Amino acid sequence: MSIKVVYNNCYGGFSISRACASRMAFLGSLEAQKLLDETEYFHGHLWETPRHDPVLVQAVEELGNSASGNLSELEVHHLSGNRYIIEEYDGIETVIEPDDVKWIEVNSKTKNTNDNIHVMELKV
Repeated sequence: MSIKVVYNNCYGGFSISRACASRMAFLGSLEAQKLLDETEYFHGHLWETPRHDPVLVQAVEELGNSASGNLSELEVHHLSGNRYIIEEYDGIETVIEPDDVKWIEVNSKTKNTNDNIHVMELKV
């Protein structure tokens, strides 16, 4: 069973709708219930709920576009493993998994163009 992660796929920022908060509260989310209990302004920002939270994922899958808050477009990403980070630029998010990263590997010995071996040392 793959792990699912909710992310925002448009400029603006991650937020859930009141309908999404209602569904999450019904499913047992205390943070969503607190959002609904706020009387001044519903902002839809989840500060404590991880993006892979099963209740959040279920609500977004069930509600589709209606789960998205103001200036957001929530989508579900299926992880290939169990690790991820979310990168954000101007509100639009990208789910990054370890295999997505192009790592630079540093060897203790490298050759220069003259085929002379140089040993790299790290001094602390």
